[in-house]
Amino acid sequence: MANSTLTGSLKHVAGLFPSRRAISVSGKFHLTHSKLDELIDRTASRLVAAGVEPGDVVALTFPNSVEFVVSFLAVIRARATAAPLNPAYTVDEFEFYLSDSESKLLLTSKEGNQPAQAAASKLSISHVTATLSDADSDFVLSYDGQSESNSLTDISKLVNDPNDVSLFLHTSGTTSRPKGVPLTQLNLASSVNNIKSVYKLTESDSTVIVLPLFHVHGLLAGLLSSLVAGGAVTLPAAGRFSASTFWADMNKYNATWYTAVPTIHQIILDRHMNSPEPVYPKLRFIRSCSAALAPSILARLEESFGAPVLEAYAMTEATHLMASNPLPEDGPHVPGSVGKPVGQEMAILDENGKQQEANAKGEVCIRGPNVTKGYKNNPEANKSAFLFGWFHTGDIGFFDSDGYLHLVGRIKELINRGGEKISPIEVDAVLLSHPDISQAVAFGVPDDKYGEEINCAVIPGEGSNLDEAEVLRHCKKNLAGFKVPKKVFITDSVPKTATGKIQRRIVAEHFLAQMSTAKVPKFGA
Repeated sequence: MANSTLTGSLKHVAGLFPSRRAISVSGKFHLTHSKLDELIDRTASRLVAAGVEPGDVVALTFPNSVEFVVSFLAVIRARATAAPLNPAYTVDEFEFYLSDSESKLLLTSKEGNQPAQAAASKLSISHVTATLSDADSDFVLSYDGQSESNSLTDISKLVNDPNDVSLFLHTSGTTSRPKGVPLTQLNLASSVNNIKSVYKLTESDSTVIVLPLFHVHGLLAGLLSSLVAGGAVTLPAAGRFSASTFWADMNKYNATWYTAVPTIHQIILDRHMNSPEPVYPKLRFIRSCSAALAPSILARLEESFGAPVLEAYAMTEATHLMASNPLPEDGPHVPGSVGKPVGQEMAILDENGKQQEANAKGEVCIRGPNVTKGYKNNPEANKSAFLFGWFHTGDIGFFDSDGYLHLVGRIKELINRGGEKISPIEVDAVLLSHPDISQAVAFGVPDDKYGEEINCAVIPGEGSNLDEAEVLRHCKKNLAGFKVPKKVFITDSVPKTATGKIQRRIVAEHFLAQMSTAKVPKFGA
């Protein structure tokens, strides 16, 4: 069962590469694959001894720390379900997520998390802290301040099943209340193997974790795929991404690749332009996912860092990866495309479930062992998501004649201007091709005449004197008249989710609200 469960795959790797580095905490210590395996089993046995049973949900809220990694993997080794949560949530948000997931236990770092603990206390959920001081220490779980380090239960007979629900996450809720997504051992193993396969990850690879581990992008593509390949990951000392330490860590730990969202790629690029490093590591590839990467940004990344930039397409319900551009030896990577399907079936369907030919737009639909079996306690959402034998992503796209997928936008984010459907992704790409625009987002706003009109927010590059007239001149030169934004907000920030995603609905609400209280077009977020 090694290949059909994530835990089995990790145990297999610990046997193959026992002494190779698995995890480094930058500037502190590292764990080998065999040590990580030992810590996972011992911690799982403590959780079982403390009453955690198969199917129980354990919530985890941590920075990007080694304690999170061991806790997460120990929870699923114990046949329980891990529910990672964003440490920045408010008490009300924690209460919703803890309640919706039906969590039985809250795990945090020894520093704790007051809003999470307050919500857990209100819901009568026990709180446990996790600590690992160094590579030679034991992993300590403390229940209400009392160490339980000696309570162990033999888990050798506890066999992980491919159908165990191991991970419970919520969608980011672009249009409605977040939906709960249960993912099984088989979902995790399938996705990790797809990622490992398309990028040819091996024990020689090393990466620095850039993205939060409470989200599928960082968790699956950054962490778990590396570990299952026998490779190594480095966790930044700060417990989160820091532009000032990123390249130092990449160099020190011999990184061969990294994966990030476009926002972080832009931060890395801006730092490179303003404060270049004396030396950069030789990277096999750079990966971009979770939001559209403008072709102009892709070109700048490749030129700056001398590595192919591979854009991919993913979502929580697919346990992350759905499609990716290939490595150069496997085919061209196409700017503006998210590549070819990886390890699953994918089709473009019309509203009646009929598959579309090349270059014809429709809804991107998938099926495969990486896809969730359905949202938790949400029959209405399941009914609309699973139709004609396919999972419907809610994205509009098309395959070109070479089989590469091009995304047009979310069905609910397409801007309908008097019957003309406008892709905000296309407008973003044009805006970002301007040399003085650092970040940009196009969005729809209500309009009496057309139903919807297009607006945009842009963040100028450092030291630029960009104004609205110049942005509009650039758009008129590169876009059909009906796609040109009616209003341009020049700003220093736009609202983003914790994972760096831009949700157009939230951006639109933000700037429309600002318009009603201010007459100047420069707003903070």
